[in-house]
Amino acid sequence: MSETIYKICPSDIWQEAEAAGKFTGAGIDIADGFIHFSTAAQAGETARLHFHGKRGLVLVSVNTASLEIKWEASRGGALFPHLYGDLPMSAVIAVTPMPLDDNDVPQIPENLE
Repeated sequence: MSETIYKICPSDIWQEAEAAGKFTGAGIDIADGFIHFSTAAQAGETARLHFHGKRGLVLVSVNTASLEIKWEASRGGALFPHLYGDLPMSAVIAVTPMPLDDNDVPQIPENLE
């Protein structure tokens, strides 16, 4: 599976995580008991379905090498990466702002792996 996975997150929650040195999850993550991620191929659809019209988001790029990621069936039976535990900042590669496009969908950078 992919070595780089992605988390769409409100920037204020992400800033709190950076200050704490770890990300423990946002609303749905906390409710479900794991942190939801997407692959590069899944991130655009995740943004469209779950974050339409939401401003102030960031796309967090994460290296999975030191993480115990579980790949589990989700939307349409596709396997999605999940982390049962905290995300350490040491696994974060980049944090990119996600402006909305003309249809109010958060934009995913074109150069994702």
